[in-house]
Amino acid sequence: MLKSILASTRWKTISKAYSSAITTIAMEQQPVTKQKLSGYDFFRSIGSPKHIVAPMVDQSEHAWRILSRRYNSHLCFTPMFHARLFSDPDNGHKYRQEQWSTDNEDRPLVVQFCANDPQILLRAAKLVENDCDAVDLNLGCPQHIARKGKYGSYLQDEWDLIKEMVSLLHRELAIPVTVKIRVFPTLERTLEYAKMIEAAGAQMLTVHGRLREQKGHNTGLADWDKIKAVKEALKIPVIANGNILYYEDVQRCLEHTGCDGVMSAEGNLYNPAIFTPRDMPPAVWEMAQEYLDICKTNPTRVSVMKAHLFKLLQPSLPVHTDLRTELAKAGSLDTLVSIVDRLKERLQKDQEDIGEEELNGASDENGIRKYGHWRCQPYFRPTLPSDHGKAKGEQRKREKEEALKAQPVPTLDENDHVDKKQRQNDEETACC
Repeated sequence: MLKSILASTRWKTISKAYSSAITTIAMEQQPVTKQKLSGYDFFRSIGSPKHIVAPMVDQSEHAWRILSRRYNSHLCFTPMFHARLFSDPDNGHKYRQEQWSTDNEDRPLVVQFCANDPQILLRAAKLVENDCDAVDLNLGCPQHIARKGKYGSYLQDEWDLIKEMVSLLHRELAIPVTVKIRVFPTLERTLEYAKMIEAAGAQMLTVHGRLREQKGHNTGLADWDKIKAVKEALKIPVIANGNILYYEDVQRCLEHTGCDGVMSAEGNLYNPAIFTPRDMPPAVWEMAQEYLDICKTNPTRVSVMKAHLFKLLQPSLPVHTDLRTELAKAGSLDTLVSIVDRLKERLQKDQEDIGEEELNGASDENGIRKYGHWRCQPYFRPTLPSDHGKAKGEQRKREKEEALKAQPVPTLDENDHVDKKQRQNDEETACC
């Protein structure tokens, strides 16, 4: 009897210990759920970034983010991804394979989506929430394709839909949701808009200080006063976007707006070292060669690399037009490397022959700094005539018609198409 009692007690003890051990192992194997941070707690967790690379369609890809981080960019956004294409059950994997890549060094990182359906947006965001620090909703893209697809800045008046999308991500994601907007014509409407987005659950707001209509040749200046008013009205971190041409503009913007950070789009594309203080901007070939070296180990589409090179090399290509033509036709990384190497030799000779005594960065009457065509510098779109170029276009049309009457229709060289398309692409604002 005693033996039976002892055996039973021993079994219960062993069973209890075994059960406890299994429970402990199970708890250890369960993923640790991080506390979801909000507002300034979130902002501090990613290093309180002052210098931020904007989301740029086909331009803020992984290789470019690597380059930008080397030159004092504290936070990077991905290109704007289309939520429906990104998360499509049948073909989304192809879109993601082509558009989306990252690694453990690519942090802090915000992934941006455009969308007009809350559930599709959530479906896309769920695919990246473990590989980034926040998901951003694009409400700023002003391009025609955004109007056609009804997303970006063309949702500005759909406040109920915006609230639904932001609040759904705020409730369902394990990471914060942030938003990027453009301003309205009136300050009152802009403030009401920003407060609505904050109330819906956004934990950081980026304000591009331009109207939806300010794009292309009508880009104009961003309104820092409106950005400042938004910053003063909200309790979450606010990032300023617009008018950043040179490094010194970053501090001017921070002081004027009081914002927590500054985002650069085109300024970064034409000079990825824009966030680094230096006496002179880098040589265009330095940035181009470094970028292509990164692409050798981070596969990047040729079209994306070419778009970057057309911007980086923009000051020098009008001087060396034969290489511009070669760049337009290039179809491989090796060809791009060869073009940049040959351009470097020419530009070094230009620099030696011309010198930099007068091209030392002194500003002209319009505040534009003068540098040699071998140095990275911002691009200024030419001002359109009062008739928006219609008279010149009609004149060209007449001349073309007269030429066609006088001779057989010529066969256009492939370059004529490629160069024209590239010039059109260069005229578009990449930031969304």
